[in-house]
Amino acid sequence: MKRKDALRAALGARSQEPPPELPVGNPVEPVETPPEAPRPLVRSGAVGAMGRSLGRIASAAAEARAMVASGDRVVELDPALIDGSFVKDRLSGDPEEHAAFVALIRERGQQVPILVRPHPSADGRYQVAYGHRRLRAAAELGRPVRAVVKPLTDEDLVVAQGQENSARADLSYIERALFAIALEDRGFDRATIMAALAVEKTQLSRLIGIGRAVPPQVVAAVGPAPKAGRPRWTALADALARDGAGEVVTRLLAAPDFSELSSDDRFARLLSGLTAPAPRPVPAPAVWTNLGGRPMVRIDRDAKRTQLTIDDTVEPDFAAYLIQSLPQLYAAFAESKGRDETD
Repeated sequence: MKRKDALRAALGARSQEPPPELPVGNPVEPVETPPEAPRPLVRSGAVGAMGRSLGRIASAAAEARAMVASGDRVVELDPALIDGSFVKDRLSGDPEEHAAFVALIRERGQQVPILVRPHPSADGRYQVAYGHRRLRAAAELGRPVRAVVKPLTDEDLVVAQGQENSARADLSYIERALFAIALEDRGFDRATIMAALAVEKTQLSRLIGIGRAVPPQVVAAVGPAPKAGRPRWTALADALARDGAGEVVTRLLAAPDFSELSSDDRFARLLSGLTAPAPRPVPAPAVWTNLGGRPMVRIDRDAKRTQLTIDDTVEPDFAAYLIQSLPQLYAAFAESKGRDETD
């Protein structure tokens, strides 16, 4: 069976349907890129229908990637005709990193085509399966984007999108979690999500659990935090569940310099602020009044010191008298302490 026919069968196309026509665009020469190293299929941990579904989906996505890598049926499309995937898979990226990526495309051109499908509801338009950054760069440079067009179902699209990002280690842990949640909220079953992210059942449950435990506004404020993996996001989720965490988060996010930090530094500050030992409560100051009942001495105490603040407007000479009397007061204190120790 030819590879083209195998892909069509894997993607569930009916044998009696005519092959899709090439989109309107400028055909270009195939891209000479080395084939990707084979990746192991996900172990589903299930039997029967789920196992067959995982195998079919993963095989279809792998075949689609192989055809992209071989440069088969690459065309040039106007970026204005291409819409993003219906599932967002990444948070806002680093502007400097994006600028460097655009500069690289400007200098060397687009080496790897993106994967798109004919738009399911808009004639003459397309929808990205993967390659959003390359599409954005081409649009900013005013260039056509090199693309492979395939008829993909929604299921095929999200699997290809997720597996491409997983293969490139392109998404941070929290971005993978949000991608899994977005797919689940759209009604995709766990088998499809597992195939899309190349994870097992337990790993997926952890991803979704942590992603749902962190409020969206916190994720938006922190960003992708690429250096933070599952243990640190788990620690943050646990810290957010503690009493009083909301007030701490509000204070930390409102700091003037918080947004100026890198995403990883924002994460570190938030986690540190939520897990730092709570300060000991400071007792309210005591007040000593004179014989006339007027407040005269404020007494502030903590674990290390005691501070007396004398109101000179009440007794102008009392502070000086107290200072002069310190030697006698201390001698009396020492004598009293000595008697207590010998009793």
